[in-house]
Amino acid sequence: MAEWHCEQRPFSKNESIARENENGTETGCLSIIVLGASGDLAKKKTFPALFNLYRQGFLQLNEVHIFGYARTKISDDELRDRIRGYDFVHPTHKYLPQGKENTENVSNFLQLIKYVSGAYDAPEGFQALDNAISEHEISKNSTKGSSRRLFYLALPPSVYPQVCKMIKNHSTNKSDLGGWTRIVVEKPFGKDLASAEELSSQIGELFEEPQIYRIDHYLGKELVQNLLVLRFANRFFLPLWNRDNIDNIQIVFREDFGTEGRGGYFDEYGIIRDIIQNHLLQVLCLVAMEKPVSLKPEHIRDEKVKVLQSVAPILDEEVVLGQYDGYKDDPTVPDISNTPTFATMILRIHNERWEGVPFILKAGKALNSRKAEIRVQFKDVPGDIFKCQKQGRNEFVIRLQPSEAMYMKLTVKKPGLEMSTVQSELDLSYTQRYQGVVIPEAYERLILDTIKGDQQHFVRRDELKAAWEIFTPVLHRIDKGEFKSLPYKPGSRGPAEADKLLERAGYVQTHGYIWIPPTL
Repeated sequence: MAEWHCEQRPFSKNESIARENENGTETGCLSIIVLGASGDLAKKKTFPALFNLYRQGFLQLNEVHIFGYARTKISDDELRDRIRGYDFVHPTHKYLPQGKENTENVSNFLQLIKYVSGAYDAPEGFQALDNAISEHEISKNSTKGSSRRLFYLALPPSVYPQVCKMIKNHSTNKSDLGGWTRIVVEKPFGKDLASAEELSSQIGELFEEPQIYRIDHYLGKELVQNLLVLRFANRFFLPLWNRDNIDNIQIVFREDFGTEGRGGYFDEYGIIRDIIQNHLLQVLCLVAMEKPVSLKPEHIRDEKVKVLQSVAPILDEEVVLGQYDGYKDDPTVPDISNTPTFATMILRIHNERWEGVPFILKAGKALNSRKAEIRVQFKDVPGDIFKCQKQGRNEFVIRLQPSEAMYMKLTVKKPGLEMSTVQSELDLSYTQRYQGVVIPEAYERLILDTIKGDQQHFVRRDELKAAWEIFTPVLHRIDKGEFKSLPYKPGSRGPAEADKLLERAGYVQTHGYIWIPPTL
């Protein structure tokens, strides 16, 4: 008998995925329907994620079929050729079989895909889709109503309501004999509180909350999923993780390229809606939340909502916006655009643990580096007998991408005869420590969670509402031109005013120390 350890057991490659529902009833075959199958998101993220789940044995040939649906009039083979033309292999999967075996895997996977063409507001198209799914279910001897249907909306949010209505009326299971219908929707979930609530209401009238999976791929990242384990499974963090020891916390997203042809789309949203209101705020919740009663999804999401409800209104003087020079050269961007491509904002959580600790959310495009990280900076050591405070404070850094790592910056004695100090680190770099271990792509993990019915890493409706309540006042003022975006040069750190804001918030920059990812 296998020995049980603290960690949760992953699925075996030889067993079915969630073939029983919560009542223990055997369910039927699995159909995954990708709506928007001919688009970029499906090609670059959804289909590669499904392929890697298939290649690792999580999607079985004898129980799953994949359907693509879009307006484009193409054949099954034409869709397969489009998908085949994209590189399936994510860098973290380099240790999985390649060459001939991988070619066979791709070919076998593509044969699972069938394409149905139709409009997103036309019953005929969704009836044809339902007929194709039913044909597959019958071929697998699934009892009507016992099958599982997962609809992945790789589509613009503007068509969500009409598509969900078509699915509900024409493509769901017709009876409940243990099967299910689930809907995956991509961000952005609205543009402000009112539009998000309207979208939630329209979808909520058609499907129950347990059927709706609002995907935020940051919640599928390995280091983000590690946050709960780090905080609540390690004794030495428990007494440190509070306002008595932590001075400030930064959650940072930086890209070293601009909008790259997506200027027109990006200009509708800006960096706050695109990155901060969802990705970075989700990370903040996991950093700041209290220990949940259990690892049940609802208990975890309850604690995240409590954090969001404790966030105070954002102060004008604690916001810096920027727009890189050349952004408006894109012909799809209006000449008078005030849309920020950079933002630094301070959020303050009014509760017993975090009162007085600034949470600095920072995101930008066309900056001097590419990375996403959480930086927890601790307070100065009282009575500094070594006179080393100028070298920098202790920091715990969780690097989300690239080069996933966790490291603790600390002061040590510099080797030699003199009693002098230097900053160094305790380092857990994943590529070095976990050689040969496949780190799943975020979309793989989240699609698998959806099939399992685990909503822990998805955004609940009240959570979405609380998030928009925080940012909507600031966003409306930006839209009205009351908040101006400051110019900054591409390849820089962003507007100089942002660094001044960090300094006012209490962040102390380390000088003379640079973390270098270790080599193998």
